[in-house]
Amino acid sequence: MQSRQTGITLFSFLIVVLVAGFFAYMAMKLVPAYTEFMGVQKAMTEVSSENVDGKSPEEIRRDLMKRMNYQYVGDDTVQAGDISIGQGAQGSELRVAYDKDIPFIYNIDFLVHFEKAVPIQGNIAAPN
Repeated sequence: MQSRQTGITLFSFLIVVLVAGFFAYMAMKLVPAYTEFMGVQKAMTEVSSENVDGKSPEEIRRDLMKRMNYQYVGDDTVQAGDISIGQGAQGSELRVAYDKDIPFIYNIDFLVHFEKAVPIQGNIAAPN
């Protein structure tokens, strides 16, 4: 009786490892940007849970930037111009929208857009 071998060949195994390695490398590049965005979301939630009565938009921005430093969000990630405070569907809201350019391979980059809005409690003072 002749036995028949089953399984993949060495060449097929190398292709599977190459494809898995490509996706693992892609994940290693993208995951830090998403964990950083989770820090931005946490800082925004902390600011929105407090009452902002009498605070100016600049004070709210400064408070948010300080809280993002506690969450290990890079100084070059979110700029003051990326933070806006205005009217939303549920009243005043704090909105952060920014793009992150992540180098990948040679001249290929990932451009990832992050955006989040949370309602703010209280009355905001008029800007100076």
